[in-house]
Amino acid sequence: MNLERDNHSDDQLKQIYKLRNIAVVGMSTSPDKPGHFVPQYLLKLGYNVIPVNPNAAEILGRRSFHRVSEITDQVDIVNVFRKSDDVYPVIQDAIEKKDVQIIWLQEGIHNEKAERLAQAKGIDVLFNRCMMAEHMRLFK
Repeated sequence: MNLERDNHSDDQLKQIYKLRNIAVVGMSTSPDKPGHFVPQYLLKLGYNVIPVNPNAAEILGRRSFHRVSEITDQVDIVNVFRKSDDVYPVIQDAIEKKDVQIIWLQEGIHNEKAERLAQAKGIDVLFNRCMMAEHMRLFK
């Protein structure tokens, strides 16, 4: 699998961090997993983090949804903690939401077919990047 990064500049990343509503697909109830501590970090910074995990009713005190398309609030960014092979249906579902601007695939995750699908619908895609690590690098 190709694990290069997308080619977004630091200035582009800083603009993306101005978006405040983040659906986290694969958000975890386990504090030791990145799918838990990365969104927790974003919550502490004041982002509106919306868990997407069909196996949990609530994570970090926030209602968890089964799918992105079920979220009634605005979603600017879909942050994905799923295996690369599982990304395509996540993107298909996120497209149904209509207000998604960014798909952010965490470190180690990339699916070119899903990336092309999102881009064809006008959604920008970042891949093989950690949302917490990039924020710390750019803003700390």
